[in-house]
Parts: sequence; structure tokens; C-alpha cells
Amino acid sequence: MLILRFEVIFAVFRENTLHKQEKLFNNLSAMDPRYKKRLEKSWAGLFYKHVFCKIDEKLFAPLYSSDNGRPNFPINILVALEIIKHLKSFVDEVLFEAFAYDYQISYALGLRNIGERYFARRTFYDFRARLYKYTLEHPKEGCVIFKQFETLLQHFIEVAQLDTDEQRMDSTQIMSNIKRAGRLALAYDVLLQGIKACPLEILSSELIEVLDPHYKTNLLYKLKDTEVSSRLEKLLNLGGELSQLVNDNLELQMRPEIQVLVRFIKEVRP
Repeated sequence: MLILRFEVIFAVFRENTLHKQEKLFNNLSAMDPRYKKRLEKSWAGLFYKHVFCKIDEKLFAPLYSSDNGRPNFPINILVALEIIKHLKSFVDEVLFEAFAYDYQISYALGLRNIGERYFARRTFYDFRARLYKYTLEHPKEGCVIFKQFETLLQHFIEVAQLDTDEQRMDSTQIMSNIKRAGRLALAYDVLLQGIKACPLEILSSELIEVLDPHYKTNLLYKLKDTEVSSRLEKLLNLGGELSQLVNDNLELQMRPEIQVLVRFIKEVRP
């Protein structure tokens, strides 16, 4: 079994139940009752009731530490954002903007004030990588996680009466897209660690480019679903190039970062 190591922010698992504690004063309470009623009957109200409130966060506990550490960002929000992203065909940058400023998105996520929570892009990327890594190392448990959300999503599509033929999207395809996004996030991280383990003078300009923070932004956050496969293939090709560069250097070959990269490529591209 392939065991992957990647940079993560140390966090301990905590469930998010704050959405069940109604605040006395919030954006919703200040809303005209007619708008409030329309909001509750909109896709956002249906999503909150039929998807968000039914997400079992405990299934994700193994992805996080059981020791002392800062609490993880709410898992139900992260999972719900992933689903919304694919339902609405958002690239990540648009999703982040909607999370910050779109009240329907906030409502669907159990937030009752605009801008109530902030999260860094790295948090989203880290969650994807954790989830994909976990499904590689624990296929049975990973299957249970994805099956739960595929079921919830299919239920929402039926309740909201979404035309999946028009959208060319169904719950199975959306979950497949989420898995592929996680695979891409982890592929980037594994490649980055491999590049950092090597001296700059042996690297090509394309490999050095991966070290630029803007590379990650363009690769992961301005990504359409239709582009995932081609970008993953590019990362795998760069990984193959790096493994060839260190062929004559036993010391570099033995570096854990390089060994993980080589094993990852074999796992993803048998």
C-alpha cells in the first residue's frame, strides 16, 4: 500500500454544531419576511436542510489528529462547498468569492451573517489532499465517505428538481470530479516536495516554475472540471522528468520526497 506524506497544517478534529445555535441578531433576522420565506424555499434552503444538516462529520475524524492542536475548519462546510462548486460549475476562485459575499451560499452552509467565517485557500487544498490520501490508504473507509455524500447529493438533486440532463451532471459524476480534484491537489504537493529536495542547478525551467506560488494558484484555483485530467497529466509528466533527472544520483534517489514521488506516479499511472 502506498503511504504518502505531505505538508499539512496540524489540526485536531472538532464537529461543527454552531449552525444549530441561532443568534438573536443576524442578517436573516433583519431580512424582510417575504425575502426570508423565498430564501428558505430556494435551493439554498433545500441544500441546508437536505445536505448540510445531514453530513456526518465523524466519518472524517481519521483525517485529523486526535491529540492537542487547533480545531479543524468545519468539515461540513468544506464538503458542502465542494458539492456546491460542482453543482454550479464554479472554479475555486469564484467559489471563494461566493463564500465571502453571496448570502444564499452562506445560508446553504448554515451561516447567517455575510462574511461570518474566513478560510484560507490552503485550507480547501489541504482538505482535498487529506481526503484523497485517506482514500488511497483506506479504500474501504474512503468508499463509505463518498457513498454517503453521493446519496445525499442525489437526494438533493431530486428534492430541488434539478435538470441533470441539461446540466450534464449527476451525483456520481460530481463525486468523481471531487475525487479527481483531490488527486490533483495531492499530485501537486508530492511534486513540490520532490522538487524542493533537489538542487536548483539540476532542475529545468518548467520544474523551477512549480516553486512559484502563482503556479499553484493558476493550477488549482482557476481550474474548470474539464481541465483536471490534462493538468494532472502535466504534473505526472513533470514528476517523471524529475525522477529521470536523479537517476544517476543515488543520494537524491534515496530522499524520501523522491521515493514518494516515484511511488505516487506508479499508483496513479500504473
